[in-house]
Amino acid sequence: MIIGRSFPGKVLLSQRSEPLSRPVYSSIFDRDEDEPNEGSQEGEGPSPGNSIDNTSAKKSNCPSTSSTNSLPDAQGIVFGARATDSARIAKFTEELSRPAVILDKLRELAWSGAPPYMRPNIWRLLLGYAPPNKYRRNGVLTMKRLEYVEYVSQYYDIPDSDRVDEEIDMLRQIAVDCPRTAPDVTFFQNPQIQKSLERILYTWSIRHPASGYVQGINDLVTPFLVVFLSEHLEGNIDTWSMDDLSPQDISNIEADCYWCLSKFLDGMQDLYTFAQPGIQRLVFRLKELVRRIDEPLSKQIEEQGLEFLQFSFRWFNCLLIREVCLATLDFVIHIHIKPKLLSCHITLQVPFHLATRLWDTYLAEGDYLPEFLLYIAASFLLTWSAKLQKLDFQEMVMFLQHLPTRTWGHHELEMVLSRAYMWHTMFKSSPSHLTS
Repeated sequence: MIIGRSFPGKVLLSQRSEPLSRPVYSSIFDRDEDEPNEGSQEGEGPSPGNSIDNTSAKKSNCPSTSSTNSLPDAQGIVFGARATDSARIAKFTEELSRPAVILDKLRELAWSGAPPYMRPNIWRLLLGYAPPNKYRRNGVLTMKRLEYVEYVSQYYDIPDSDRVDEEIDMLRQIAVDCPRTAPDVTFFQNPQIQKSLERILYTWSIRHPASGYVQGINDLVTPFLVVFLSEHLEGNIDTWSMDDLSPQDISNIEADCYWCLSKFLDGMQDLYTFAQPGIQRLVFRLKELVRRIDEPLSKQIEEQGLEFLQFSFRWFNCLLIREVCLATLDFVIHIHIKPKLLSCHITLQVPFHLATRLWDTYLAEGDYLPEFLLYIAASFLLTWSAKLQKLDFQEMVMFLQHLPTRTWGHHELEMVLSRAYMWHTMFKSSPSHLTS
């Protein structure tokens, strides 16, 4: 992964989320800026890999509708005012339209959230999978996608007789875990999606023998799948159909997920190597950090005999995906029926809308993410400090296993990230604060 930096992104603790949308549905969702159509180099034919620039250009040409009584497409809504105000979108557009993207500026913008229709391009760039030079981008992506196809042919599409026992066991474990991945999201129960997930995970595990497959890595693929599928499928994830994808589309999406997962985990290998020492260290440091930030909660957890490992191991192992992937989306839509302007409050379950927003910050942090994860986890836990201090051991365990995040919106997530950034800024120059 390309080294990144921590950026506050001017996250405001007091700011409420304000759902603006793209595509356009009514006057409150209007926006003039479109994503730049970077295109390929002059004289260069269309890439068989369906370049990120061409795909995004298709997505950005969604027409406005004059209908005033249609509900906005939930997947198309740009969640959170920080990601959608026109000035920020103009900055993203300017940065992505450069002949060579300045990654530091892109990280600073993406830390506070990326517009969903720009997110696939941004993620590929932040992870170093797509080169900053737009004239090289199509060729590099085509080459890497073909390389992934060769890996699948070499490692996955072979009979079990050509595998050693450890590889057979690993493949069986992956096959068991794929149906368990995002079990509450119907789309992920599609056999084609599960087969794609299996190919990605097995190929990655064979190519990374230091860790191999570890349960929890299957969850890390899901944000990439959702984001790269969104380039090809319109509407809410609940309405997506694999029948709308060509075999080439599926191959490209798998390849993008594989390479982005590889880049993402390059700087976090010790979280998934034998005995997962990186997670063990993070759990210990989380306990120390909570003791210094919120001593009453720390004492309550200790007095009740609850170990931090019992609840925070999964947070670090799955990077909080399971805690936020099923959050609902709340927004207000204004419907103009002359002579009245009516407003209605809509609540939708839009899987992964918070998870992908959280991963904007993850990817913007770059190689500094493992350190910043500590402060995100502390901020996440302390969100419920007052309630947890009133619970006994059993109640505390049940609460932490079923956190009430399904009603969360972008405001709650921005508060978690803002506190995490504040504490990271306060303590990063004082390493002794995590030493007993």
